[in-house]
Amino acid sequence: MSNRKRIAILGSTGSIGTQTLEVIRNHPERFEVEVLTAHNNADLLIAQALEFQPNCVVIGNEDLYVQVKQALDPQYIKVYAGEIALTHVVEMDSIDMVLTALVGYAGLIPTIHAIRAKKPIALANKETLVVAGELITRLARENAVNIYPIDSEHSAIFQCLVGEFHNPIEKLILTASGGPFRGKDRDFLKTVTKAQALKHPNWDMGAKITIDSASLMNKGLEVIEAKWLFGVDAKQIEVIVHPQSIVHSLIQFTDGSIKAQLGLPDMRIPIQFALSYPERIPSDFPRFDFAQYASLTFEQPDPKTFQNLQLAYDALNRAGNAPCILNAANEIAVASFLKEELGFLEMSDLIRAMMHEVEYIRHPSLADYVETDRMTRIRAKEYLKRKN
Repeated sequence: MSNRKRIAILGSTGSIGTQTLEVIRNHPERFEVEVLTAHNNADLLIAQALEFQPNCVVIGNEDLYVQVKQALDPQYIKVYAGEIALTHVVEMDSIDMVLTALVGYAGLIPTIHAIRAKKPIALANKETLVVAGELITRLARENAVNIYPIDSEHSAIFQCLVGEFHNPIEKLILTASGGPFRGKDRDFLKTVTKAQALKHPNWDMGAKITIDSASLMNKGLEVIEAKWLFGVDAKQIEVIVHPQSIVHSLIQFTDGSIKAQLGLPDMRIPIQFALSYPERIPSDFPRFDFAQYASLTFEQPDPKTFQNLQLAYDALNRAGNAPCILNAANEIAVASFLKEELGFLEMSDLIRAMMHEVEYIRHPSLADYVETDRMTRIRAKEYLKRKN
């Protein structure tokens, strides 16, 4: 049992975190939980800790520290609280891999600390590479740290690249389901509700990523992430709508050959692959059956209607801190939409305004990224006050 891989799960109570624990539960001979973290969901964090008996847990909301501490004290599980504690625990010598499943910008600083501590990263937090892709990839190279993608699209590309790392890529093709509003026009989108946007046709995800999927911002963020993960230019990354979500992504090589990775839409598969790579270990997950799918279809996205996708490409092409501005503005826009303070199409208006208003920095430092994120959120909230 001493050879088990010890995993720190940042964001263990979210969708990716809970599915990661399911993978670990199914393979106790291979994995054990070393660290669990959550921000507000103290009850679930306590339940997870009681089951998996980690070395320590971190509750981000310091007001919940006493509740978690009292519940776990009899188990001799160490309890910490706050953002600083999160950056410290990822550096523990006893951790073999850090899985970052935090939502949004919150994943950036802990991931940087984990990389500097030379911990392999299983990355489910795409915003880390969106915000500071150049910095993160440079740190990973300097510290000889591997980053294993968990997003289904990037995991698909990674799986297609195994055995092909020496061959140049001509094009990456990221597939998108199209979300709940595929084929709808702008007149329809003007009046869509939060409840409608949260009904994804294929995937079960958290609220933020579900809204991003509905607006195609999720795919835009994935385009930026792919640039840094796989070392390609924006012009080499194509998005195609695939409503069935069976083909998770494709690679076209310079000889014209295309490789694709297929499977049912189940996040446990890329999670397990990231944890176990280079091995493929057995699972009892449902299998894809060609007989159940009469056809697999593909169509072009509509960036004129779903403008967030184009905004993401614009930010990637501009580079510097532009993707950081895009991400911070989008996080404020999504939060406002979920509070019903902003319309669905108005999210793009806010993001576009911030990309014009917030100072552009061509070669940002980490401090610049932090300040850009802070200022974008301030300006975005001012924008909302003016609008309302």
